[in-house]
Amino acid sequence: MKIGVLALQGAVAEHINMIGKAGGEGVAVKKTEQLAELDGIIIPGGESTTIGKLMREYGFIDEIRLFAKQGKPVFGTCAGLIILADDIVGEEQAHLKLMNMKVQRNAFGRQRESFETELAIKGIDERVRAVFIRAPLIKEVGPDVDVLSTHNGEIVAARQGNLLAASFHPELTDDYRMHEYFLDMVKQAHSSSVQR
Repeated sequence: MKIGVLALQGAVAEHINMIGKAGGEGVAVKKTEQLAELDGIIIPGGESTTIGKLMREYGFIDEIRLFAKQGKPVFGTCAGLIILADDIVGEEQAHLKLMNMKVQRNAFGRQRESFETELAIKGIDERVRAVFIRAPLIKEVGPDVDVLSTHNGEIVAARQGNLLAASFHPELTDDYRMHEYFLDMVKQAHSSSVQR
């Protein structure tokens, strides 16, 4: 499975490393032409406004929407979660508008409010180590969105079909099970597209 990591900003090398540990092949994606070779893509953390702006500049918005509409999985972590959302609290313009959810940027406050915790995640047997850095929160989800994890009653991970979103940074720990979960989504999508 060839998984791209959008390499416009953020923790690209760490995600590629985790994809490798989970049994896939990770590649840094800087051009839209690369999307055709991929089975799935990760939109990493960073600064969502900057990533959104660069995605528009390099033509990624329409291309990743098309990629997702073809049934190929997309995983957004931290800022990537904001990029996937339909609606961003306090902002007129969302980015990809793929996931039926309303999100709030920097919901946990600034850099000093960063923390680590263990999360129970639906579909993963044991708790997952999660790093939150200026993390966003999922404030509301539509009926087609499956909540995978909460922290203090707030949604921090969700899935909608071939789309996966996490408020935290799964790539900044030694725990590659979120990437493994995503690779399983990619395998499922791959086998259903072969059957079609």
